[in-house]
Amino acid sequence: RGNAAFVPLRGERGRCVAVPACEHVFVWDTRKGEKVLILKGLKQEVSCLCPSPDGLHLAVGYEDGSIRVFSLLSGEANITFNGHKAAVTALQYDHLGGRLVSGSKDTDVIVWDVINESGLYRLRGHKDAVTQVLFLKEKNLLVTSGKDTLVKWWDLDTQHCFKTLVGHRTEVWGMALISEEKRLITGSADSELRVWDITYIQEVKDPDEPESKKSKGSSPGAEENTEEDETLELDEHPEERLVKCSKVGSIMREGRDRIVTLATDRTGKILACHGTDAVLEVFSVLSEEEVQKKLEKKMKKAKKKAKQNSEEEPERSVELSLQDEIQRVANVRASSKIKSFDLILSPKGELKIVLLLQNNIIESYNLNLSAQVPQAVRASRITIGGHRSDVRTLAFSSDNIAILSAAAESVKIWNRLTLQCIRTMDCEYALCSLFVPGDRQVIVGTKTGKLQLYDLASGSLMETLNAHDGAVWSIALSPDQRGFVTGGADKCVKFWEFELVKDESSVQKRLSVKHVRILQLDEDVLCVRYSPNHKLLAVSLLDCTVKIFYIDTLKFFLSLYGHKLPVLCMDISYDGTLIVTGSADRNVKIWGLDFGDCHRSLFAHDDSVMYLQFVAKSHLFFTAGKDSKIKQWDADKFEHIQTLEGHHQEVWCLALSPNGDYVVSASHDKSLRLWERTREPLVLEEEREMQREAEYEESVAKEEQPVVAGETQGEIGLAGKKTIETIKAAERIMEAIELYREEMAKLMEHKAICKAAGKEVPFPVNPILRAYGNITPSAYVLEVFKKVKSSELEESLLVLPFSYVPDLLRLFNEYIHLGLEVELLCRALLFLLKIHFGQITGNHMLVTVIENLKKTTISRVSEARDVLGFNMAGLQYLKREIEAKDEVTFFADATDRFEEKKRKRKKKEKMVLAML
Repeated sequence: RGNAAFVPLRGERGRCVAVPACEHVFVWDTRKGEKVLILKGLKQEVSCLCPSPDGLHLAVGYEDGSIRVFSLLSGEANITFNGHKAAVTALQYDHLGGRLVSGSKDTDVIVWDVINESGLYRLRGHKDAVTQVLFLKEKNLLVTSGKDTLVKWWDLDTQHCFKTLVGHRTEVWGMALISEEKRLITGSADSELRVWDITYIQEVKDPDEPESKKSKGSSPGAEENTEEDETLELDEHPEERLVKCSKVGSIMREGRDRIVTLATDRTGKILACHGTDAVLEVFSVLSEEEVQKKLEKKMKKAKKKAKQNSEEEPERSVELSLQDEIQRVANVRASSKIKSFDLILSPKGELKIVLLLQNNIIESYNLNLSAQVPQAVRASRITIGGHRSDVRTLAFSSDNIAILSAAAESVKIWNRLTLQCIRTMDCEYALCSLFVPGDRQVIVGTKTGKLQLYDLASGSLMETLNAHDGAVWSIALSPDQRGFVTGGADKCVKFWEFELVKDESSVQKRLSVKHVRILQLDEDVLCVRYSPNHKLLAVSLLDCTVKIFYIDTLKFFLSLYGHKLPVLCMDISYDGTLIVTGSADRNVKIWGLDFGDCHRSLFAHDDSVMYLQFVAKSHLFFTAGKDSKIKQWDADKFEHIQTLEGHHQEVWCLALSPNGDYVVSASHDKSLRLWERTREPLVLEEEREMQREAEYEESVAKEEQPVVAGETQGEIGLAGKKTIETIKAAERIMEAIELYREEMAKLMEHKAICKAAGKEVPFPVNPILRAYGNITPSAYVLEVFKKVKSSELEESLLVLPFSYVPDLLRLFNEYIHLGLEVELLCRALLFLLKIHFGQITGNHMLVTVIENLKKTTISRVSEARDVLGFNMAGLQYLKREIEAKDEVTFFADATDRFEEKKRKRKKKEKMVLAML
């Protein structure tokens, strides 16, 4: 889902690369091929990465719309932003790293203040997912592109969209700024990269500027325009008051399909893009000086030609084509389809490229741009551990230690204790597997109908048998462990036995299998299972039924009919009394094996049930579904026990260890997950409660945002969103104000009692205030206020009922008068005034409070501003002092070095003379 990004770890650029790994982010050292840092996520999958310009932080966007900013020094997540309702699709820092802009599938663009850890505003305008967001360095502008074919220009001073480019027929998948932000390049679903010239109107309207500068960047036709024409044009097109954007032409890519990633390096000299194939196309963008040199060369050539043809001087000026300014450098061909890339141009002119491939590999390339014909050289490749494609089958060894996983290209054996891969063997597309009794060999059934027998000690393929004419969908070991049974797409169930055969190459006998019996059926076989007493065989067929046969005679015994779609998986309990079937119709049915009666049908998953298995020696079973969940059920009480959430996409298969303590699962998200049974008791009521809470949290995020009186839904909105955290924060503020009210009332009562008694009576202190160190009630409210996260402050105040606002305003007046937390309180105060303006101005009780606030706030804010100004001046003075010192020492060093060289030269001369 996410993208790869270079991160400067340990001060070295172009060595470490951050890549998403399900909910975590791994930072790999490409030179050593080692994992150097893991940025741990929560539950959601990572969808987007963006390193900060200073290289100290990494912003990570997730599938649920949250953004977390990690420190690359400590690996901790310092800041969390919640604002989007769907996956974050684009992230970008401004050039100073103070602001972060995010685009999402929910079509919104949000600008965040990283330093204050809060949201600034939400920009609405796109009608489909946002694909790219870019800050402009020089002006306070933002460019966004979306799948709605639009490129929008936003003025961040006024927070509105002042221009929309509509020159695309299809989705705009990528966008990049080049030539010092005077050109914009967009990539869409065809093979052309459209190039747009950007002219800042303020530049054009400046009368003192020389002619050449004025016409630069605008299209040739616009050059003849006079000043008057331009002002007229601007009045006709008011959106062009800030920026003029005109299409210059196109650069053709070699790829025919849609663009997936289009990006430049940090300097903007190199542009690269790739489609859905394995080729990265790299272009070089010439700087203004290089363009000028090229033009001069062309002019010389043209003059020479003209002289040779004895013509007069060429009248028309020589123009450079777009292809001359943006030149193709090289194509980098990866070993598989590219998912994303990142570039770094080193000062020596070497380009470092890192590619994240669709099959879970990271490749890094070096490209020497100064060479005559630049060729990309692969520097390193990280293919540690995992499979290159989805794991389709899993099996546990009988000693609970080894785990077998097989995919389209290889079989891997993992050690459960160390989680390391200990064997990798090439195979065909695997669909089912088992450990041979003794755990020294494994058998894999493939899509082409073969059975492959592997020896684990040597890691070699011992034998391949053509078992079925279609795919081998299922394999099951017989309870007596002497053989096994397979079911395939050729409508056959085949019985096999293990045997020892003499090997031609060695003296010892080796294990092999022989085919003993066959059961022919009318439909494709999807799953086969033995009953533990070795009397019955259950076979699930493509006609949605499960047929049960006697093993000894292969006579028909029962048919289990009831599923609406084929049964994809089933299992028989250890005592042979129950059979559970899971189907593509999302249901799990529990049947009695004595009469074939259906005990209960359970709606198990939100999509097909892909795999199920009983826990050893119990009637509990696990199911895995395409809805990315694994669930545990009780087949006696027909209850759902727990849900194991962790996978982000379809779960294809799972395996339980023979002792029932471990579950291993494989999913389309490319991960294998190991689950361990803990010793703590599981209370069903608590599980239900947690489930209800999770559902409530989800519903809160989906609710409509609270409405601010007098405001219409426009282009701009609040950055945050209502979450369970913002509601809790508002509740804490309400509780604190209530405590303050009660304590103040008690204090009044206490004063009255003291007056009546004529002496000081002891006052009982509230235990909460005592816990905080005997603070006053008003100080307690401030403590609570300070603990509200900066990014959640506005949303918390938005859900706060108005009845608490008058007390808050009085308290704010008190705090600001004392000079406490002026910045935070001013932010909260202005927000409260904005959202409750009508009620506050209409309340006569609050007139004096507001008047007082006005006085105290203005004086305190100007004080804070003076302090800041003084500190800034001091820092700048120190900076100048340090620079001056550095220069002095630098010159001193240089003089010393020069003297040293002189001394050495003299010594050398003396030695030479002595020799002579």
